[in-house]
Amino acid sequence: MTVKFQRTLASLEKISQFILEFTRKNKLNDKIVNTITLVVEELFTNAVKYNPENTNDISVNLSMDSDKLIVSIVDYDVEPFDIRQIEAYDFRKKLNERRVGGLGIPLVKKIMDRIDYEYKNRQSKITLEKYLEKEHA
Repeated sequence: MTVKFQRTLASLEKISQFILEFTRKNKLNDKIVNTITLVVEELFTNAVKYNPENTNDISVNLSMDSDKLIVSIVDYDVEPFDIRQIEAYDFRKKLNERRVGGLGIPLVKKIMDRIDYEYKNRQSKITLEKYLEKEHA
């Protein structure tokens, strides 16, 4: 199921509702709901924050494939930005030794099971997979 959202932080509430409806329909547990909501909100927020002049909507697609949930986010008329290239964040460092910011994408990379990236015709597509436990609900 694909929905386009306006490129504004005000869309985050609608995105959360979309994720909740999809995950409830597919009888996924709260842990998956929370994980996917966090990931999509992080990536959507980055797209809005780092491309403020862009007015194109951003597409979010959620689908199921046997034992996994697949999330795709497509951003239009943008420069390439492959999140797989972002350095790992050292979560073991003491708080006062960590750099400020830059935690979101490393966190997404840590909690998702697979991440792919495609860039073609100024469209940036991030596809993420989260494997499900045998019991969904």
